[in-house]
Amino acid sequence: MPTAPIALLVEPQLVENIGMTARAMMNCGLTELRIVDPRDPWPLHEVMQERMNGAASGADSILQNAKIFDTVEQAIADLNYVYATTARPHDMVNRIFTPRAAIPDMKARMVGDQKIAVMFGRERTGLVNDHVVLANALITIPLNPEFSSLNLAQAVLLIGYEWYQAGDATPDSQLRMTSTRPANREEYLNFFRRLEGELETRGFFVSPDMRPGMARSLQSMLQRAEMTEQEIRTWHGVISALIKEAKVDVKERTSNMRGSSSPLEGEDRKS
Repeated sequence: MPTAPIALLVEPQLVENIGMTARAMMNCGLTELRIVDPRDPWPLHEVMQERMNGAASGADSILQNAKIFDTVEQAIADLNYVYATTARPHDMVNRIFTPRAAIPDMKARMVGDQKIAVMFGRERTGLVNDHVVLANALITIPLNPEFSSLNLAQAVLLIGYEWYQAGDATPDSQLRMTSTRPANREEYLNFFRRLEGELETRGFFVSPDMRPGMARSLQSMLQRAEMTEQEIRTWHGVISALIKEAKVDVKERTSNMRGSSSPLEGEDRKS
């Protein structure tokens, strides 16, 4: 059973774009590349090969296994279903997918062991009508209508990304842990009780009527922080340091007040 759609490049003009296409394919788990009538004859001479491989950034295996064809008809002869990518309306009745909508259709066909490909046109003009008519359906990428032009490799990457994401199990959001763990409710509550007590001692809650609302607001902020057990302990340390500093400051002010004398006391002693 095929494991991924084939990328089919029709009349690509720059070897760098072919290399970048291979890189985009490798990023997204696409492995088979077919090329129809490239501008530069294959096999490429050494300079062109180096430029293409440099643009591929290590995706050389895709380039080495790429299949070259003279015509689109030859390239699609063994395929069951072909999607043509285009940004322009064509004067034909067609089924048109967005990339995201096309992926379930692709997967359903591949479960049935169909062999499918996505066809991309040349950099400057895209696919012409004679190529589009050979496809079963179109894929149009929704972009800024005032500027929808894409580089060849960008178009391949957008389709490939949607394909890869459909089978990827990475969570949409996650909290990365190192050697710690998420704080539990008991740790949150113990910290908040301590914080609330210290704030009370230092006169933070100036109005008894407002205290419940202020306390709930503080507790809500702490809950939204999704702190780790280590972070809770760090904040306990912050409170301890502030308490210690406050005690030292009060002690120093008291000592200074006791050791100082007023100007009047000094004048009395002199007289």
